[in-house]
Amino acid sequence: MNAVRRGYLYAVVAYALWGVFPVYFKALRPAGPFEILAHRVIWSVVFVAIVLAIARRWRALAALRHQRRKLAGIGLAAAFIAVNWGVYIYGVNTDHVVETSLGYFINPLVTVLLGVLALHERLRSAQWIAVGIGAVAVVVLTIDYGRLPWIALALAFSFGMYGFVKKQLALPATDGLFLESSALALPALVYLVVLGAQGHSTFGQGSAWHTVGLTLTGVATAVPLLLFAGAANRLTLTALGMIQYLAPTLQLLIGVAVYHEPMPPARWAGFGLVWLALVIFSVDGLRATNARRRGVPAVTEPELSDVVSQ
Repeated sequence: MNAVRRGYLYAVVAYALWGVFPVYFKALRPAGPFEILAHRVIWSVVFVAIVLAIARRWRALAALRHQRRKLAGIGLAAAFIAVNWGVYIYGVNTDHVVETSLGYFINPLVTVLLGVLALHERLRSAQWIAVGIGAVAVVVLTIDYGRLPWIALALAFSFGMYGFVKKQLALPATDGLFLESSALALPALVYLVVLGAQGHSTFGQGSAWHTVGLTLTGVATAVPLLLFAGAANRLTLTALGMIQYLAPTLQLLIGVAVYHEPMPPARWAGFGLVWLALVIFSVDGLRATNARRRGVPAVTEPELSDVVSQ
């Protein structure tokens, strides 16, 4: 298998794993969202520490202790990913899988908007149209839900900000995940200790499968990220950009077909507007890529590293 085919395989498997996360997190009930989040943090540290030990990357990590600016950035990234993970687990385990999928559908549009607001980037006309249609979609879905789709928006903006900070840090995937999880490890551990002292912990109290499932949250977090990193080294940004929609598509299908979450006509209309915006956004991105290959100047667009999922 050549490098490109291996890259496609890694990307499809990574996004497919992210896409079936709702099934995994629902299987961890009766653990609450915060207990699952705390275990995800702790076991991510453990698993990635093993990976780093095998890769012998401790010296590179140790060099970061003198870089206060990067350490502050890691702390900020950790806060954003904690919000993202926590809201996602809450959404899944409160029967809002469809809304979580919406968050990752609109994430690329939010990232474009963040580029304008934070980096003062200029957007092409098609990108503005896509963002505008996305905004209309949010209004339609707000009317349908009878409330702002806050789960979707929180996921989109928290991951958008996480990508923004990560771009500035420019750390390898495993290093970043380990440092971010480490920053969250102490509060996560304190939470689990308090939960256990109150008699509300489910770890070790239910079936063996439940305990194993909580333990494997670290593996479930790290493996897709490592696969994505392998894909990113072998594929073009355009190819990865197209594959990234696999994850929210699977989440939507699972929410509707497996968990029978309601999808009234107005909700389908809202999602339809989001998909229209993504089509415009993607086609425009392809045209800009082709123009650059021909040597035609194009307005700078956000990099894929800012818009990839989970």
